[in-house]
Amino acid sequence: MSAGTATVFDPTGFELPDGQRRVLRWTLYIGYFALVAGVFHGLAQALSYAQIDILKYFPFLESYYQGLTVHGVTNALILTFSFSNAFLPLMISRALSQKLVSSLLWTSFILMVLGNVLVFYAVTTNQASVLYTAYAPLQAHWSFYVGLVLIVVSTWVALLNMIIVYRRWRGAHPDVRVPLLAFISLASYAMWFLASLPIAVSFLGFLIPWSLGLIDKVDPLLNRTLFWFTGHAIVYAWLLPAYVSWYALVPRQAGGKLMSDTLTRFVFILFLLLSIPTGFHHQYTDPGISTGMKAVHAVLTFGVFFPSLATAFSVVAALEMGGRARGGRGLLGWIRRLPWGDASLTAQILAMVTFVFGGITGLINASYTLNLVIHNTSWIPGHFHMTVGSAVGLTLVGVAYWLIPYLTGRQLWGRGLALASSWVYTIGVLIFARGMSSAGLEGMPRRTYMAQAPYYQSQWDLGGMLTGIGGTLMFLGIIFFFIVIVATILVGKKGAAPKDIPWSESLHGPVSEGWAPRLDRIGVWSLVAVVLILIAYSPWFVSNLPPRLISPGFSIW
Repeated sequence: MSAGTATVFDPTGFELPDGQRRVLRWTLYIGYFALVAGVFHGLAQALSYAQIDILKYFPFLESYYQGLTVHGVTNALILTFSFSNAFLPLMISRALSQKLVSSLLWTSFILMVLGNVLVFYAVTTNQASVLYTAYAPLQAHWSFYVGLVLIVVSTWVALLNMIIVYRRWRGAHPDVRVPLLAFISLASYAMWFLASLPIAVSFLGFLIPWSLGLIDKVDPLLNRTLFWFTGHAIVYAWLLPAYVSWYALVPRQAGGKLMSDTLTRFVFILFLLLSIPTGFHHQYTDPGISTGMKAVHAVLTFGVFFPSLATAFSVVAALEMGGRARGGRGLLGWIRRLPWGDASLTAQILAMVTFVFGGITGLINASYTLNLVIHNTSWIPGHFHMTVGSAVGLTLVGVAYWLIPYLTGRQLWGRGLALASSWVYTIGVLIFARGMSSAGLEGMPRRTYMAQAPYYQSQWDLGGMLTGIGGTLMFLGIIFFFIVIVATILVGKKGAAPKDIPWSESLHGPVSEGWAPRLDRIGVWSLVAVVLILIAYSPWFVSNLPPRLISPGFSIW
Protein backbone atom coordinates (compact mmCIF):
# COMPACT_ATOMS: atom_id res chain seq x y z
CA MET A 1 0.00 0.00 0.00
CA SER A 2 1.63 3.27 -1.10
CA ALA A 3 1.54 6.30 1.17
CA GLY A 4 -1.67 8.23 0.94
CA THR A 5 -3.60 5.91 -1.36
CA ALA A 6 -5.85 4.61 1.38
CA THR A 7 -6.77 7.77 3.24
CA VAL A 8 -10.00 6.96 5.05
CA PHE A 9 -12.79 9.37 4.10
CA ASP A 10 -15.91 7.85 5.61
CA PRO A 11 -15.18 4.86 7.87
CA THR A 12 -18.32 2.97 8.72
CA GLY A 13 -19.39 0.86 11.63
CA PHE A 14 -18.09 3.21 14.33
CA GLU A 15 -20.11 4.81 17.07
CA LEU A 16 -18.75 6.60 20.11
CA PRO A 17 -19.79 4.85 23.36
CA ASP A 18 -22.76 6.42 25.13
CA GLY A 19 -20.68 7.20 28.23
CA GLN A 20 -18.16 9.20 26.21
CA ARG A 21 -20.91 11.02 24.31
CA ARG A 22 -22.43 11.96 27.68
CA VAL A 23 -19.17 13.48 28.94
CA LEU A 24 -18.73 15.45 25.71
CA ARG A 25 -22.30 16.67 25.98
CA TRP A 26 -21.85 17.94 29.53
CA THR A 27 -18.57 19.56 28.56
CA LEU A 28 -20.54 21.56 26.00
CA TYR A 29 -23.18 22.42 28.58
CA ILE A 30 -20.54 24.05 30.80
CA GLY A 31 -19.85 26.51 27.99
CA TYR A 32 -23.54 27.23 27.50
CA PHE A 33 -24.07 27.82 31.23
CA ALA A 34 -21.20 30.32 31.10
CA LEU A 35 -22.69 31.98 28.03
CA VAL A 36 -25.91 32.67 29.96
CA ALA A 37 -23.98 34.84 32.41
CA GLY A 38 -21.87 36.33 29.66
CA VAL A 39 -24.70 37.59 27.46
CA PHE A 40 -26.56 39.29 30.30
CA HIS A 41 -23.43 41.19 31.25
CA GLY A 42 -22.74 41.84 27.56
CA LEU A 43 -26.14 43.54 27.33
CA ALA A 44 -25.17 45.65 30.32
CA GLN A 45 -21.93 46.76 28.63
CA ALA A 46 -23.75 47.72 25.42
CA LEU A 47 -26.41 49.70 27.27
CA SER A 48 -23.77 51.60 29.24
CA TYR A 49 -22.39 53.00 25.97
CA ALA A 50 -25.92 54.20 25.22
CA GLN A 51 -25.79 56.21 28.46
CA ILE A 52 -28.00 53.81 30.41
CA ASP A 53 -26.71 53.50 33.97
CA ILE A 54 -26.83 49.72 34.16
CA LEU A 55 -25.90 49.43 37.85
CA LYS A 56 -29.44 50.58 38.62
CA TYR A 57 -30.80 47.54 36.80
CA PHE A 58 -28.07 45.04 37.78
CA PRO A 59 -28.02 45.50 41.58
CA PHE A 60 -25.98 42.32 42.07
CA LEU A 61 -23.00 44.05 40.44
CA GLU A 62 -20.72 45.91 42.80
CA SER A 63 -19.02 47.65 39.90
CA TYR A 64 -19.22 47.98 36.13
CA TYR A 65 -15.82 46.28 35.88
CA GLN A 66 -17.06 43.23 37.73
CA GLY A 67 -19.63 42.73 34.98
CA LEU A 68 -17.05 43.43 32.29
CA THR A 69 -14.83 40.72 33.77
CA VAL A 70 -17.73 38.25 33.82
CA HIS A 71 -18.54 39.01 30.19
CA GLY A 72 -14.98 38.55 28.96
CA VAL A 73 -14.08 35.47 31.01
CA THR A 74 -17.29 33.53 30.36
CA ASN A 75 -17.66 34.29 26.66
CA ALA A 76 -14.05 34.46 25.51
CA LEU A 77 -12.51 31.78 27.74
CA ILE A 78 -14.98 29.35 29.28
CA LEU A 79 -17.41 29.06 26.35
CA THR A 80 -14.72 28.68 23.71
CA PHE A 81 -12.59 26.12 25.52
CA SER A 82 -15.55 24.09 26.71
CA PHE A 83 -16.65 23.86 23.10
CA SER A 84 -13.17 22.97 21.84
CA ASN A 85 -12.67 20.33 24.55
CA ALA A 86 -15.79 18.56 23.29
CA PHE A 87 -15.71 19.31 19.57
CA LEU A 88 -12.09 18.61 18.60
CA PRO A 89 -11.74 15.24 20.42
CA LEU A 90 -15.07 14.19 18.88
CA MET A 91 -13.81 15.12 15.40
CA ILE A 92 -10.57 13.17 15.64
CA SER A 93 -12.34 10.20 17.23
CA ARG A 94 -14.90 10.03 14.42
CA ALA A 95 -12.37 10.65 11.65
CA LEU A 96 -10.13 7.83 12.86
CA SER A 97 -12.91 5.49 14.08
CA GLN A 98 -11.24 5.31 17.48
CA LYS A 99 -12.73 5.55 20.95
CA LEU A 100 -11.39 8.29 23.19
CA VAL A 101 -9.62 7.54 26.45
CA SER A 102 -12.41 7.69 29.02
CA SER A 103 -10.16 8.49 31.98
CA LEU A 104 -8.73 11.51 30.14
CA LEU A 105 -12.20 12.62 29.06
CA TRP A 106 -13.31 12.64 32.68
CA THR A 107 -10.09 14.33 33.83
CA SER A 108 -10.53 17.14 31.32
CA PHE A 109 -14.19 17.54 32.32
CA ILE A 110 -13.45 17.60 36.07
CA LEU A 111 -10.65 20.15 35.61
CA MET A 112 -13.03 22.34 33.60
CA VAL A 113 -15.68 22.12 36.32
CA LEU A 114 -13.24 22.89 39.14
CA GLY A 115 -11.75 25.78 37.19
CA ASN A 116 -15.21 27.24 36.63
CA VAL A 117 -16.12 26.94 40.31
CA LEU A 118 -13.00 28.82 41.40
CA VAL A 119 -13.40 31.54 38.76
CA PHE A 120 -17.10 31.88 39.61
CA TYR A 121 -16.29 32.35 43.29
CA ALA A 122 -13.61 34.97 42.66
CA VAL A 123 -15.65 37.03 40.19
CA THR A 124 -19.05 36.91 41.88
CA THR A 125 -17.52 38.01 45.20
CA ASN A 126 -15.89 40.96 43.40
CA GLN A 127 -12.39 39.72 44.21
CA ALA A 128 -11.31 39.47 40.58
CA SER A 129 -12.55 42.54 38.71
CA VAL A 130 -9.36 42.59 36.63
CA LEU A 131 -10.99 41.87 33.23
CA TYR A 132 -10.16 38.76 31.22
CA THR A 133 -6.68 40.07 30.37
CA ALA A 134 -5.81 40.13 34.11
CA TYR A 135 -3.03 42.68 33.68
CA ALA A 136 -0.73 43.18 36.66
CA PRO A 137 -0.52 45.23 38.83
CA LEU A 138 -4.32 44.79 39.13
CA GLN A 139 -4.52 41.90 41.56
CA ALA A 140 -7.21 39.23 41.81
CA HIS A 141 -7.87 36.60 44.47
CA TRP A 142 -5.72 33.49 44.05
CA SER A 143 -8.78 31.40 43.15
CA PHE A 144 -9.23 33.39 39.93
CA TYR A 145 -5.74 32.59 38.65
CA VAL A 146 -5.86 28.96 39.80
CA GLY A 147 -9.27 28.49 38.18
CA LEU A 148 -8.02 29.79 34.84
CA VAL A 149 -4.96 27.54 35.10
CA LEU A 150 -7.21 24.52 35.62
CA ILE A 151 -9.23 25.47 32.53
CA VAL A 152 -6.04 25.69 30.46
CA VAL A 153 -4.79 22.37 31.83
CA SER A 154 -8.12 20.81 30.83
CA THR A 155 -7.30 21.73 27.22
CA TRP A 156 -3.89 20.07 27.55
CA VAL A 157 -5.56 16.88 28.78
CA ALA A 158 -7.97 17.03 25.83
CA LEU A 159 -4.98 17.35 23.49
CA LEU A 160 -3.26 14.40 25.16
CA ASN A 161 -6.41 12.35 24.57
CA MET A 162 -6.33 13.31 20.89
CA ILE A 163 -2.63 12.44 20.57
CA ILE A 164 -3.17 9.00 22.12
CA VAL A 165 -6.07 8.33 19.74
CA TYR A 166 -3.94 9.45 16.81
CA ARG A 167 -0.93 7.31 17.84
CA ARG A 168 -3.20 4.29 18.30
CA TRP A 169 -4.59 4.79 14.82
CA ARG A 170 -1.15 5.44 13.29
CA GLY A 171 0.15 2.19 14.74
CA ALA A 172 -2.55 0.29 12.88
CA HIS A 173 -2.21 2.36 9.67
CA PRO A 174 1.50 3.16 9.23
CA ASP A 175 1.30 3.80 5.47
CA VAL A 176 -1.93 5.79 5.30
CA ARG A 177 -2.33 9.55 5.04
CA VAL A 178 -3.96 11.08 8.11
CA PRO A 179 -7.63 11.82 7.34
CA LEU A 180 -8.07 15.56 6.86
CA LEU A 181 -10.59 16.04 9.66
CA ALA A 182 -8.23 14.39 12.14
CA PHE A 183 -5.22 16.37 10.90
CA ILE A 184 -6.78 19.82 11.18
CA SER A 185 -8.33 19.03 14.57
CA LEU A 186 -4.96 17.92 15.96
CA ALA A 187 -3.15 20.88 14.39
CA SER A 188 -5.62 23.29 16.03
CA TYR A 189 -4.90 22.14 19.56
CA ALA A 190 -1.17 21.66 18.88
CA MET A 191 -1.01 25.39 18.08
CA TRP A 192 -2.93 26.21 21.25
CA PHE A 193 -0.65 24.09 23.42
CA LEU A 194 2.42 26.03 22.26
CA ALA A 195 0.57 29.31 22.63
CA SER A 196 -0.65 28.54 26.16
CA LEU A 197 2.80 27.96 27.67
CA PRO A 198 3.66 31.68 28.22
CA ILE A 199 0.44 32.42 30.09
CA ALA A 200 1.07 29.31 32.20
CA VAL A 201 4.50 30.73 33.09
CA SER A 202 2.89 34.07 33.97
CA PHE A 203 0.22 32.57 36.22
CA LEU A 204 2.23 29.78 37.84
CA GLY A 205 5.52 31.63 38.14
CA PHE A 206 4.30 35.10 39.10
CA LEU A 207 0.59 35.86 39.53
CA ILE A 208 -0.42 32.94 41.75
CA PRO A 209 2.56 33.33 44.14
CA TRP A 210 1.93 37.09 44.14
CA SER A 211 -1.79 36.69 44.95
CA LEU A 212 -0.90 34.26 47.77
CA GLY A 213 1.60 36.70 49.26
CA LEU A 214 4.60 34.48 48.52
CA ILE A 215 6.18 37.33 46.56
CA ASP A 216 5.50 40.99 47.24
CA LYS A 217 5.82 42.52 43.79
CA VAL A 218 5.64 41.69 40.08
CA ASP A 219 7.04 42.97 36.79
CA PRO A 220 4.03 44.50 34.95
CA LEU A 221 5.71 44.68 31.53
CA LEU A 222 6.95 41.09 31.72
CA ASN A 223 3.54 39.77 32.71
CA ARG A 224 1.81 41.87 30.08
CA THR A 225 4.22 40.52 27.45
CA LEU A 226 3.65 36.94 28.60
CA PHE A 227 -0.08 37.54 28.34
CA TRP A 228 0.11 38.81 24.76
CA PHE A 229 2.59 36.07 23.89
CA THR A 230 -0.49 33.88 24.38
CA GLY A 231 -3.11 36.57 23.87
CA HIS A 232 -3.08 37.00 20.11
CA ALA A 233 -2.63 33.28 19.41
CA ILE A 234 -5.60 32.55 21.66
CA VAL A 235 -7.77 34.28 19.05
CA TYR A 236 -6.75 31.54 16.62
CA ALA A 237 -7.31 28.91 19.30
CA TRP A 238 -10.91 30.18 19.26
CA LEU A 239 -11.07 30.50 15.47
CA LEU A 240 -9.50 27.23 14.39
CA PRO A 241 -12.28 24.97 15.72
CA ALA A 242 -14.65 27.19 13.71
CA TYR A 243 -12.36 26.73 10.69
CA VAL A 244 -12.50 22.96 11.23
CA SER A 245 -16.25 23.19 10.75
CA TRP A 246 -16.00 25.59 7.79
CA TYR A 247 -13.52 23.39 5.96
CA ALA A 248 -14.58 19.87 6.89
CA LEU A 249 -18.31 20.10 7.61
CA VAL A 250 -19.91 23.14 5.94
CA PRO A 251 -19.24 21.99 2.33
CA ARG A 252 -21.27 18.82 2.96
CA GLN A 253 -24.05 20.82 4.59
CA ALA A 254 -24.16 23.13 1.56
CA GLY A 255 -24.22 20.23 -0.90
CA GLY A 256 -20.73 20.97 -2.24
CA LYS A 257 -17.20 19.69 -1.78
CA LEU A 258 -14.04 21.05 -0.22
CA MET A 259 -11.78 22.45 -2.92
CA SER A 260 -8.44 20.90 -1.93
CA ASP A 261 -7.24 18.52 0.76
CA THR A 262 -3.62 19.66 0.35
CA LEU A 263 -4.42 23.38 0.50
CA THR A 264 -6.42 22.85 3.70
CA ARG A 265 -3.53 21.07 5.42
CA PHE A 266 -1.17 23.83 4.30
CA VAL A 267 -3.50 26.50 5.73
CA PHE A 268 -3.58 24.89 9.17
CA ILE A 269 0.21 24.48 9.11
CA LEU A 270 0.54 28.22 8.41
CA PHE A 271 -1.69 28.95 11.40
CA LEU A 272 0.48 26.67 13.52
CA LEU A 273 3.62 28.50 12.37
CA LEU A 274 2.45 32.12 12.31
CA SER A 275 -0.26 32.54 14.96
CA ILE A 276 2.05 32.82 17.97
CA PRO A 277 4.97 35.19 17.15
CA THR A 278 2.64 38.19 16.72
CA GLY A 279 1.96 39.42 20.25
CA PHE A 280 3.91 42.68 20.16
CA HIS A 281 1.40 44.18 17.73
CA HIS A 282 -0.84 44.45 20.81
CA GLN A 283 1.93 46.40 22.55
CA TYR A 284 2.78 49.05 19.96
CA THR A 285 2.35 51.78 22.57
CA ASP A 286 4.19 49.95 25.36
CA PRO A 287 7.57 51.31 26.44
CA GLY A 288 10.42 48.87 26.93
CA ILE A 289 9.94 47.08 23.60
CA SER A 290 12.16 48.12 20.71
CA THR A 291 10.74 49.40 17.44
CA GLY A 292 12.59 46.62 15.65
CA MET A 293 10.87 43.90 17.66
CA LYS A 294 7.50 45.52 17.05
CA ALA A 295 8.28 45.64 13.32
CA VAL A 296 9.07 41.91 13.22
CA HIS A 297 5.76 41.09 14.86
CA ALA A 298 3.91 43.48 12.53
CA VAL A 299 5.26 41.61 9.50
CA LEU A 300 4.33 38.23 10.98
CA THR A 301 0.86 39.55 11.86
CA PHE A 302 0.25 40.48 8.24
CA GLY A 303 1.65 37.07 7.28
CA VAL A 304 -0.98 35.21 9.28
CA PHE A 305 -3.61 37.01 7.20
CA PHE A 306 -2.73 34.85 4.17
CA PRO A 307 -4.14 31.56 5.48
CA SER A 308 -7.34 33.46 6.25
CA LEU A 309 -7.46 34.61 2.62
CA ALA A 310 -6.98 31.00 1.52
CA THR A 311 -9.81 30.05 3.85
CA ALA A 312 -12.10 32.63 2.26
CA PHE A 313 -11.31 31.22 -1.20
CA SER A 314 -11.79 27.58 -0.18
CA VAL A 315 -14.99 28.05 1.78
CA VAL A 316 -16.69 30.30 -0.80
CA ALA A 317 -15.72 27.85 -3.55
CA ALA A 318 -17.33 25.01 -1.59
CA LEU A 319 -20.48 27.05 -1.06
CA GLU A 320 -20.62 27.97 -4.75
CA MET A 321 -20.32 24.31 -5.73
CA GLY A 322 -23.21 23.52 -3.43
CA GLY A 323 -25.35 26.35 -4.76
CA ARG A 324 -24.69 25.48 -8.39
CA ALA A 325 -25.38 21.80 -7.72
CA ARG A 326 -28.82 22.97 -6.55
CA GLY A 327 -29.48 24.81 -9.81
CA GLY A 328 -27.88 28.20 -9.20
CA ARG A 329 -27.04 30.10 -12.40
CA GLY A 330 -25.24 33.31 -13.29
CA LEU A 331 -22.52 35.08 -11.39
CA LEU A 332 -24.26 35.13 -8.00
CA GLY A 333 -27.37 33.04 -8.55
CA TRP A 334 -25.85 30.17 -6.60
CA ILE A 335 -26.19 32.18 -3.38
CA ARG A 336 -29.99 32.03 -3.51
CA ARG A 337 -29.88 28.27 -4.05
CA LEU A 338 -27.98 27.49 -0.87
CA PRO A 339 -30.09 25.64 1.74
CA TRP A 340 -30.93 28.73 3.79
CA GLY A 341 -33.53 26.73 5.67
CA ASP A 342 -30.76 24.76 7.38
CA ALA A 343 -30.28 26.61 10.68
CA SER A 344 -26.80 25.17 11.21
CA LEU A 345 -25.51 26.22 7.79
CA THR A 346 -27.16 29.63 7.87
CA ALA A 347 -25.56 30.52 11.20
CA GLN A 348 -22.12 29.62 9.87
CA ILE A 349 -22.53 31.50 6.59
CA LEU A 350 -23.56 34.61 8.52
CA ALA A 351 -20.52 34.07 10.75
CA MET A 352 -18.33 34.12 7.63
CA VAL A 353 -19.94 37.32 6.37
CA THR A 354 -19.28 39.19 9.61
CA PHE A 355 -15.75 37.78 9.71
CA VAL A 356 -14.96 39.56 6.45
CA PHE A 357 -15.48 42.89 8.20
CA GLY A 358 -13.67 41.65 11.27
CA GLY A 359 -10.66 40.70 9.17
CA ILE A 360 -10.53 44.09 7.48
CA THR A 361 -10.63 45.94 10.79
CA GLY A 362 -7.98 43.54 12.08
CA LEU A 363 -5.57 44.65 9.38
CA ILE A 364 -6.02 48.21 10.64
CA ASN A 365 -5.23 47.08 14.18
CA ALA A 366 -2.06 45.38 12.92
CA SER A 367 -0.73 48.51 11.19
CA TYR A 368 1.59 50.48 13.48
CA THR A 369 0.56 53.95 12.34
CA LEU A 370 -3.18 53.23 12.13
CA ASN A 371 -3.09 51.41 15.45
CA LEU A 372 -1.96 54.61 17.15
CA VAL A 373 -5.29 56.16 16.13
CA ILE A 374 -7.59 53.41 17.38
CA HIS A 375 -5.54 51.89 20.22
CA ASN A 376 -7.62 51.46 23.41
CA THR A 377 -10.69 53.02 21.81
CA SER A 378 -14.08 51.38 21.33
CA TRP A 379 -12.92 50.48 17.80
CA ILE A 380 -11.19 47.44 19.32
CA PRO A 381 -14.29 45.74 20.81
CA GLY A 382 -16.11 46.63 17.59
CA HIS A 383 -13.50 44.58 15.72
CA PHE A 384 -13.43 41.87 18.40
CA HIS A 385 -17.17 41.25 18.24
CA MET A 386 -17.03 40.73 14.47
CA THR A 387 -14.28 38.15 14.86
CA VAL A 388 -14.61 36.21 18.12
CA GLY A 389 -18.10 37.52 18.85
CA SER A 390 -19.45 36.47 15.46
CA ALA A 391 -17.07 34.32 13.42
CA VAL A 392 -16.55 32.11 16.47
CA GLY A 393 -19.79 32.75 18.37
CA LEU A 394 -22.17 32.20 15.46
CA THR A 395 -20.22 29.16 14.30
CA LEU A 396 -20.58 27.65 17.77
CA VAL A 397 -24.30 28.34 17.49
CA GLY A 398 -24.48 26.74 14.05
CA VAL A 399 -22.52 23.67 15.09
CA ALA A 400 -24.74 23.27 18.16
CA TYR A 401 -27.79 23.00 15.90
CA TRP A 402 -26.55 19.61 14.66
CA LEU A 403 -24.14 18.65 17.47
CA ILE A 404 -26.64 18.75 20.33
CA PRO A 405 -29.13 16.57 18.39
CA TYR A 406 -26.25 14.24 17.47
CA LEU A 407 -25.13 13.86 21.09
CA THR A 408 -28.62 13.71 22.65
CA GLY A 409 -30.45 11.67 20.02
CA ARG A 410 -33.18 14.32 19.85
CA GLN A 411 -34.35 16.28 16.82
CA LEU A 412 -33.68 20.03 16.76
CA TRP A 413 -36.68 21.87 18.16
CA GLY A 414 -37.94 25.11 16.60
CA ARG A 415 -36.09 25.41 13.29
CA GLY A 416 -37.77 28.74 12.56
CA LEU A 417 -36.66 30.21 15.88
CA ALA A 418 -33.17 28.82 15.30
CA LEU A 419 -32.99 30.62 11.95
CA ALA A 420 -34.34 33.83 13.52
CA SER A 421 -31.67 33.59 16.23
CA SER A 422 -28.81 33.82 13.75
CA TRP A 423 -30.33 36.58 11.63
CA VAL A 424 -31.25 38.74 14.63
CA TYR A 425 -27.79 38.26 16.14
CA THR A 426 -26.04 39.10 12.86
CA ILE A 427 -28.04 42.27 12.30
CA GLY A 428 -27.35 43.20 15.89
CA VAL A 429 -23.60 42.66 15.73
CA LEU A 430 -23.27 44.72 12.54
CA ILE A 431 -25.14 47.62 14.16
CA PHE A 432 -23.14 47.17 17.37
CA ALA A 433 -19.81 47.13 15.54
CA ARG A 434 -20.78 50.16 13.46
CA GLY A 435 -21.49 52.09 16.64
CA MET A 436 -18.36 50.99 18.47
CA SER A 437 -16.06 51.52 15.49
CA SER A 438 -17.34 54.96 14.51
CA ALA A 439 -17.26 56.21 18.10
CA GLY A 440 -13.76 54.77 18.45
CA LEU A 441 -12.60 56.87 15.52
CA GLU A 442 -13.98 59.84 17.45
CA GLY A 443 -11.87 58.85 20.46
CA MET A 444 -14.40 57.08 22.68
CA PRO A 445 -12.38 54.83 25.03
CA ARG A 446 -12.96 51.14 25.56
CA ARG A 447 -13.32 49.39 28.94
CA THR A 448 -14.83 52.52 30.45
CA TYR A 449 -18.15 53.02 32.21
CA MET A 450 -19.40 55.58 29.72
CA ALA A 451 -22.72 56.15 31.53
CA GLN A 452 -20.75 57.79 34.37
CA ALA A 453 -17.73 59.15 32.47
CA PRO A 454 -17.41 62.89 33.31
CA TYR A 455 -15.62 63.51 30.01
CA TYR A 456 -18.39 62.02 27.82
CA GLN A 457 -18.66 63.97 24.54
CA SER A 458 -21.73 64.59 22.43
CA GLN A 459 -20.08 63.30 19.22
CA TRP A 460 -20.24 59.83 20.78
CA ASP A 461 -24.05 59.91 21.06
CA LEU A 462 -24.78 58.20 17.74
CA GLY A 463 -22.12 55.55 18.21
CA GLY A 464 -23.30 54.85 21.74
CA MET A 465 -26.93 54.60 20.68
CA LEU A 466 -26.08 52.16 17.86
CA THR A 467 -24.00 50.13 20.30
CA GLY A 468 -26.94 49.86 22.69
CA ILE A 469 -29.41 48.91 19.93
CA GLY A 470 -27.05 46.40 18.36
CA GLY A 471 -26.14 44.87 21.70
CA THR A 472 -29.81 44.41 22.56
CA LEU A 473 -30.45 42.59 19.28
CA MET A 474 -27.40 40.37 19.90
CA PHE A 475 -28.79 39.55 23.33
CA LEU A 476 -32.19 38.61 21.88
CA GLY A 477 -30.55 36.42 19.23
CA ILE A 478 -28.67 34.44 21.87
CA ILE A 479 -31.80 34.13 24.04
CA PHE A 480 -33.57 32.57 21.03
CA PHE A 481 -30.63 30.16 20.75
CA PHE A 482 -30.96 29.18 24.42
CA ILE A 483 -34.68 28.49 23.98
CA VAL A 484 -34.00 26.24 20.98
CA ILE A 485 -31.22 24.27 22.69
CA VAL A 486 -33.05 23.81 26.02
CA ALA A 487 -36.24 22.74 24.22
CA THR A 488 -34.25 20.33 22.04
CA ILE A 489 -32.68 18.71 25.11
CA LEU A 490 -35.96 18.47 27.02
CA VAL A 491 -38.69 17.88 24.42
CA GLY A 492 -36.96 17.27 21.08
CA LYS A 493 -38.32 14.28 19.18
CA LYS A 494 -36.39 11.16 20.09
CA GLY A 495 -34.81 9.04 17.39
CA ALA A 496 -34.95 11.74 14.69
CA ALA A 497 -31.48 13.18 15.26
CA PRO A 498 -28.55 12.95 12.80
CA LYS A 499 -26.69 9.65 13.06
CA ASP A 500 -23.32 11.01 11.97
CA ILE A 501 -21.36 14.23 11.65
CA PRO A 502 -21.76 16.01 8.28
CA TRP A 503 -18.16 15.73 7.09
CA SER A 504 -17.17 16.65 3.57
CA GLU A 505 -15.45 15.06 0.62
CA SER A 506 -12.59 16.92 -1.13
CA LEU A 507 -12.79 17.73 -4.82
CA HIS A 508 -9.02 17.26 -4.96
CA GLY A 509 -8.21 14.54 -2.47
CA PRO A 510 -4.96 13.81 -0.64
CA VAL A 511 -1.89 13.44 -2.84
CA SER A 512 0.24 10.37 -2.21
CA GLU A 513 3.36 11.33 -4.17
CA GLY A 514 6.06 13.97 -3.77
CA TRP A 515 6.17 16.38 -0.86
CA ALA A 516 2.45 16.37 0.03
CA PRO A 517 2.55 13.44 2.52
CA ARG A 518 5.15 15.37 4.53
CA LEU A 519 2.47 17.87 5.44
CA ASP A 520 1.10 15.31 7.89
CA ARG A 521 4.12 15.61 10.20
CA ILE A 522 2.59 17.84 12.88
CA GLY A 523 5.50 17.18 15.24
CA VAL A 524 8.01 18.54 12.73
CA TRP A 525 5.89 21.60 12.00
CA SER A 526 5.53 22.21 15.74
CA LEU A 527 9.33 22.28 16.05
CA VAL A 528 9.51 24.81 13.20
CA ALA A 529 6.92 26.91 15.04
CA VAL A 530 9.10 26.82 18.17
CA VAL A 531 12.07 28.11 16.14
CA LEU A 532 10.01 31.02 14.80
CA ILE A 533 8.80 31.81 18.31
CA LEU A 534 12.37 31.89 19.61
CA ILE A 535 13.43 34.23 16.81
CA ALA A 536 10.50 36.56 17.49
CA TYR A 537 10.68 36.65 21.29
CA SER A 538 14.07 35.56 22.65
CA PRO A 539 15.87 38.93 22.06
CA TRP A 540 13.33 40.73 24.22
CA PHE A 541 13.38 38.14 27.01
CA VAL A 542 17.19 38.02 27.03
CA SER A 543 17.29 41.77 27.64
CA ASN A 544 14.45 41.80 30.20
CA LEU A 545 15.38 38.92 32.48
CA PRO A 546 15.68 38.56 35.39
CA PRO A 547 12.28 40.11 36.14
CA ARG A 548 12.06 43.59 37.59
CA LEU A 549 9.80 42.98 40.60
CA ILE A 550 8.78 46.55 41.21
CA SER A 551 4.99 46.74 41.55
CA PRO A 552 2.74 45.79 44.48
CA GLY A 553 -0.81 44.66 43.80
CA PHE A 554 -3.81 46.97 43.45
CA SER A 555 -7.50 46.22 43.84
CA ILE A 556 -9.40 49.25 42.55
CA TRP A 557 -13.01 48.12 42.25
